[in-house]
Amino acid sequence: MKLLKKTLAAAAALLATSAFADVNIGVTLSLTGPASGLGIPVGNQFKLFPKEIAGEKINLIVLDDASDPGKGVTNARRFVTDDKVDILFGGSITVVSAAVAPVALESKTPQLSIAPVGVPPDQERWVYRLPQGANVMAFPIIEHMKKNGVKTLGFLGYNDGYGELWLKQMNADLGAAGITLVTTERFARTDTSVTPQALKLVSANPDAILVVASGSGAAMPHKGLIERGYKGKIYQTHAAATPDLVRIGGKDVEGGYVVSGPAVVAEQLPANHPSKAVAVDFVTKFEAAYGAGSRNQFAGHAYDAQIVMEKVLPVALKKAKPGTPEFRAALRDAIETMGRTIFSHGVMNWTATDHWGYTNETGVLLQVKGGKFVVVQ
Repeated sequence: MKLLKKTLAAAAALLATSAFADVNIGVTLSLTGPASGLGIPVGNQFKLFPKEIAGEKINLIVLDDASDPGKGVTNARRFVTDDKVDILFGGSITVVSAAVAPVALESKTPQLSIAPVGVPPDQERWVYRLPQGANVMAFPIIEHMKKNGVKTLGFLGYNDGYGELWLKQMNADLGAAGITLVTTERFARTDTSVTPQALKLVSANPDAILVVASGSGAAMPHKGLIERGYKGKIYQTHAAATPDLVRIGGKDVEGGYVVSGPAVVAEQLPANHPSKAVAVDFVTKFEAAYGAGSRNQFAGHAYDAQIVMEKVLPVALKKAKPGTPEFRAALRDAIETMGRTIFSHGVMNWTATDHWGYTNETGVLLQVKGGKFVVVQ
């Protein structure tokens, strides 16, 4: 009997040691709710995530936040208290990522946001963005506007953190480009119409309008402007670079411009583009699993999360064991110092002072032609 107890105790200790060595990742995504068009493709890519990296078992714990910041916080708190995760992935929309950031700070757990998010300076140390920042993605839009004689611009964007990021960026950049922002209109993610805002913008008749929305929700404001008779150029941000924009927008989005990371148009990239090979690898594997044409801007960010982990995990493991505060700190430090890294979505170079990281060689301007995204040369 004593021998049996000793054997069981030894087995239990062995299992505990094995579990302690596992790397646990908490993932909060908008798999339901109004932003599910963004979260579902991300979730699909995470189903392809490796089960092992650098000899360590990877436990990906995925929870739905239902596009609700409050639910995102609940998920994050469960991750850090119950699941003892080593790193947080998410959210897949800005408002959820912003809500999770204080939990990352409080628990000193690195957060890879799958949405572009601005946070207060005290939270910045633990937050790293997989999507490109507005400064990098505004660059090809404004360059195209300048080349095409745009002098006046209207703004139609979400009245949340994502909309605010872009409005702030445009206000900072337009003056030097000789472009005046003449009308600013906002709307909620849950709105089903932008008729009042569209009428004001059409009345002002700017040379171009920037729509700041995401996923399937980006089609509605674009269609609203066309239906109210707007004839100028319409630009969209990288959160709109999804098949949903074309599928839902139909003929109304034809001719519209969308800035994107390179992953969405992998095959159209020139051979010397730094992300060409990695982007093609992402598209090939994703569409092999989910069908031709299923590629998605946000799924590409999930693919890039794997690149991050493959690069930083071996570094962090040299300093501490998974499941410890020291390991979480080591992961954070490794992310910040991993140097120039080629993502499917561009060239990343996070530093101590820049947790957005992408370079200006990242953004690609697309135009909708014949129901497809085509690179603007």
